[in-house]
Amino acid sequence: MFVIVALMYADFRWSATLAFWLYIAAALSDWLDGKIARESGQVSTFGRFMDAVIDKVMIVGLMIALVNGGYFEEYRITAMMLVLCILSREFLISGLRMVAASKNVVVEADVGGKFKTFLQMNAIGWLLGWRMFATDFGDVGDIALTRGVHVVGLGLFVLSAIMTITSGWTYYRKHGYVVKD
Repeated sequence: MFVIVALMYADFRWSATLAFWLYIAAALSDWLDGKIARESGQVSTFGRFMDAVIDKVMIVGLMIALVNGGYFEEYRITAMMLVLCILSREFLISGLRMVAASKNVVVEADVGGKFKTFLQMNAIGWLLGWRMFATDFGDVGDIALTRGVHVVGLGLFVLSAIMTITSGWTYYRKHGYVVKD
């Protein structure tokens, strides 16, 4: 994440391309690592916990960098409000999980939470891709294609924020009893 953010803020040619491809490599390696761990039966409590934490740190860190770096253009304030909603949800559900764990209750990731992460990671990828096309390939790229990539990224970001909030609500409805004592 740190290298990707540094590349997002760098001002040399191809830094946006490097940020994009490093992000793609990180996302794919995260997916592949989980797949290999599940298929080989090497899933551990620590691994499940740390994978979720690292995913959240990377996603929220990159989203903040996207807002601060101008990736949302005139929607910057709206994007920051949505990032704050995402961040709040992540802290609330993590807190819920900690309380549940203290009572020997496991709150597993459900389909909504997994889909939320999928949408967030795709939104980040599309927004990084937009900047790559706009800055590193602007002289040869199609303006309509570049704009289209940006619009898809914005749309996925909004959809991911909605999914983040609704999946958080679902977690609370299903497991909120652990904090009611």
